[in-house]
Amino acid sequence: MQSKNKTVVRSMDILNLFLTHSKLSFNEMVQLSGIPKTSVYRMVMSLEEMGLLDKDEDGKYSLGLLFLQFGHLVAERLDIRQVALPIMQKLHDEVGEAVNLIVQDGKEAIYIEKLDTKQPVRLYTAIGRRTPLYAGACSRVILSFLPHHEREEYLDEIELKPIASGTITDKEKLRLLLKESQETGYTVSYSELENYTSAIAAPIFNHKGEVTAGISIAGLDVNYQQERLPELSEKVKNAAHEISRKLGYIHSM
Repeated sequence: MQSKNKTVVRSMDILNLFLTHSKLSFNEMVQLSGIPKTSVYRMVMSLEEMGLLDKDEDGKYSLGLLFLQFGHLVAERLDIRQVALPIMQKLHDEVGEAVNLIVQDGKEAIYIEKLDTKQPVRLYTAIGRRTPLYAGACSRVILSFLPHHEREEYLDEIELKPIASGTITDKEKLRLLLKESQETGYTVSYSELENYTSAIAAPIFNHKGEVTAGISIAGLDVNYQQERLPELSEKVKNAAHEISRKLGYIHSM
């Protein structure tokens, strides 16, 4: 087993002091940690520079605002997972396909929950795996429902790179697909992240009406022929609507 990085471990020892102390002076950190003063000084300077520690006018240190941002993201994503999982399980039981939950992270999407397909096939998806927003149904459904200016800014900046045989690499075609998703309320992909696989996804909205996640079913492309799309897309949309309602979204029609 590879040994832990000593500086990282010691930095965590410093940060852990703030679990029981709201504010500490430099000397208090040295005394409580038992780490040499020169080492504490270097670590505190680095932690402050990164926004992990803040220093007030009295020279006392506290946890930085960056922790609030991380804490908000973690809480938000855990809430979505907790709300979504029973609904995902119900959808999984109905369709027998893999069910995935994705949230946006910058210019990418990240899988935060999944239920595997009942078929003996391995899919691209895995918890923690990242995908570009333009590729794959679950990622692209988030892109489809972003505010117009955010969507256009993303399309102007991104380079569409092929990942599998069906990845969309033409921006005009991508724009048409995004518009179609806005009209139908769901997105379909064929061999965009992995050959011979398909997915159908629908957007999840929060209480502010903002797209906050995507839910999809995915499996072998033979199971996603045109005649099955109405049935499968309706099930995915219903699951997305149910999760959205539980997150406080009120759909006005």
